[in-house]
Amino acid sequence: MRKLKAFTLVELLVVIAIIALLMSILMPALARVKKQAKDVLCQSNLQQWRLCFQMYLDTWDNSFNYGWPSQYGDGALMEWHNSLESCYGDNLDLACCPTATKPFTEGGRMPFAAWGVYGPPWFRKIHYGSYGINGYAHNPPRDMESHGRPANYFWRTLDVKRPARIPLFLDAWRFDGWPLEDDTPPLFESDYFGGDWEDQMRRFCVNRHDAALHCLYMDFSVRRTNLKCLWSLKWHRLYDEDAPKPNWDSEAPWMSKFKDCEQ
Repeated sequence: MRKLKAFTLVELLVVIAIIALLMSILMPALARVKKQAKDVLCQSNLQQWRLCFQMYLDTWDNSFNYGWPSQYGDGALMEWHNSLESCYGDNLDLACCPTATKPFTEGGRMPFAAWGVYGPPWFRKIHYGSYGINGYAHNPPRDMESHGRPANYFWRTLDVKRPARIPLFLDAWRFDGWPLEDDTPPLFESDYFGGDWEDQMRRFCVNRHDAALHCLYMDFSVRRTNLKCLWSLKWHRLYDEDAPKPNWDSEAPWMSKFKDCEQ
């Protein structure tokens, strides 16, 4: 009779070892590709928001919406998630960076957590997300403060100088924020609630893209922005970009080894 041939135990173990070795080599590469794909999709989302803002501004003579609070009706309905509703339509997935799609209320954890969930009448369609607007990109009444910020801080219109330095819409753990020059950074990576109405730079200082975030600027460019550079951007009209920066070693040790901002 013809003798049957089969793998020996040693041969099988060698094959398994080779497969395991190949997997150990490929898995990190696959993880990097997956992360890069999310980065690209995040920037693509912000490009879609660029179109939304552009459509709104074209309709309203380059002026931003009132924001909230406002003396004109229900201010909550004048926030970006409602003002831009006719622009984004039913494409609600645009509200989330693909690295942060799970809200706090459903177990999401910083920095990969979405804000929300808010109910009507605050949000008619978008009830959670992981992008936020620069709160100074609003046009509140000129005779009143908004969120404790002087009226002359607000940009009001897209017709401004050096728009490439002004954040408009970016990664965030809250849907809006009003940073100041002396805001302190998060003490640790998941420190976000400390100082809800103070240190509002923390609302945007989220480490979702390897020591960086993605930002739509007022020149409608979408750029990767290092977290340390947040303090060097022109957030409001009187913001001092050259003000002393945080002491990273003492105020935010987890950021101390991040790449420094190059002006």
